[in-house]
Amino acid sequence: MRIARFVHDGGMSFGLVEGDPAAGPAGLTVAAIGGHPFGEVAVTGQRWSLADVRLLSPILPSKVVCVGRNYADHAAEHDAPVPKEPLLFLKPSTAVIGPQDAIRLPVQSARVEHEAELAVVIGAPGARRADRAAAQRAIFGYTCANDVTARDLQATDGQWTRAKGFDSFCPLGPWIATDWTPADREIRCEVGPEADSREVRQLGRTGQMVFDVATLVSYISHVMTLLPGDVVLTGTPAGVGPLTAGDTVAVSVEGLGELVNPVVAAD
Repeated sequence: MRIARFVHDGGMSFGLVEGDPAAGPAGLTVAAIGGHPFGEVAVTGQRWSLADVRLLSPILPSKVVCVGRNYADHAAEHDAPVPKEPLLFLKPSTAVIGPQDAIRLPVQSARVEHEAELAVVIGAPGARRADRAAAQRAIFGYTCANDVTARDLQATDGQWTRAKGFDSFCPLGPWIATDWTPADREIRCEVGPEADSREVRQLGRTGQMVFDVATLVSYISHVMTLLPGDVVLTGTPAGVGPLTAGDTVAVSVEGLGELVNPVVAAD
């Protein structure tokens, strides 16, 4: 299944995205489901073209748990060691935005960068102290993410809360895929003013992760309880770079679709 969260005529719903994503929005429909998607999914009978709805972030998590330096090439581009254990940090839920929502460049930073990532969405209630098998069972699905980072503040602050936590610094989407595996999938980030002129900045594969998805979820669950809807960002490959007002940044993970966000100056 592909689960989206969307607005139509002012009402918010979860829905099943149906059709071939290669056909573009015009070739896809979204069928509304009753309630949240973590139990038995039942469609309500309402259905629209995906082009006629506005996609939101596919979930609003209670917390976003992120993993730093989980690709050796990314650690190397910052002349940093590869951690011996997963390096964790948090983003607030207020950082989460959806497809086509604007990434807003804060006045406090002169260097904001993109980080294309695979995101894991938790579905099991109360994933706590899970072994690898239980961690795998706790996963509801996967989506694309952009761990937007104020790189200069990350360096000067000595810790990452402010650099990672600004409003709009966690785009997620376009939907959650539940029947998908992350074994060795391409991760790509393209940046540019127009779709036909974007520059490929990041190009990696999930198989290059230092710690795989099940290891990460298990490790995190021994630190904090993971709740349904919580999101784990699994790290970024090499190639991170600056974002400027007027850019559009597109993050894609093979088989999960594309997450596109414009970049604007702070209010």
